Amino acid sequence: MYQIGEIAKLAGVSQRTLRHYDELGLVMPSFRSDAGYRLYALEDIERLQEVLFYRELGFELSAIRKLLDDPTHDRAAALVAQRALLEAQAERSLAMIELVDRTLDSMREGDSMSAKDLLEVFGGFDPAKHEAEAKRRWGNTDAYKEAARRTKRYSKQDWMRIQEGNRALIEQMIAAFDRGVSPTDAEAVSIAEEARLAIDRDFYPCSHAMHATLGQMYVSDPRFKQHYDQHREGLAEWSAAAINANLKLQSERPAGQL
Repeated sequence: MYQIGEIAKLAGVSQRTLRHYDELGLVMPSFRSDAGYRLYALEDIERLQEVLFYRELGFELSAIRKLLDDPTHDRAAALVAQRALLEAQAERSLAMIELVDRTLDSMREGDSMSAKDLLEVFGGFDPAKHEAEAKRRWGNTDAYKEAARRTKRYSKQDWMRIQEGNRALIEQMIAAFDRGVSPTDAEAVSIAEEARLAIDRDFYPCSHAMHATLGQMYVSDPRFKQHYDQHREGLAEWSAAAINANLKLQSERPAGQL
């Protein structure tokens, strides 16, 4: 057993934060001492680790609790997704650092950089490179294997249907976004659910919790973000928020109710 002070020191958070997590039902200690002090078991610390990973990735506490409390939650699968998001952040940071260094060097030497060299790192999405990255990051996961199994059978007509469906979803998002529809409104939630079902139907089983993890990637990975924001600035954030609202709606429904 670990006392709250020990865990706070190890995790680099305050005891007040841990007490707040307890009050929220996010990380609750399994035991109390005779004096009423919080005592954390190993499984409590494992859950805290997941919370801290999600916090590092920018998830809100309410969304984290819904993800962790989802009956389909798989810690190993969540860690794989978290690792992918952290890798994307690291790659982004390294590219930014390299660009800062190159820019400083050009300024010292009195050289001019092209517009491409100055700005390319802030955007751009190479589908071929992404496919290779997807295989490297998720190649051993059941979801990736299932997607590979399904897509191997797809004909040209199948891919045209999928692309047309994706275009229709984007158009629905843009139309709702332009009308000022809140991502928590029923219309936005319905679009998010339609997007989830499309993934579930065409690629791999996609739970509401897994979809929420993907939604966070749409915001945190600049290439995914650009894919949405090229249509409307802020569309990636809007989409991720709608996905989280759909997860919340699902978690609030009585068991067995669709």
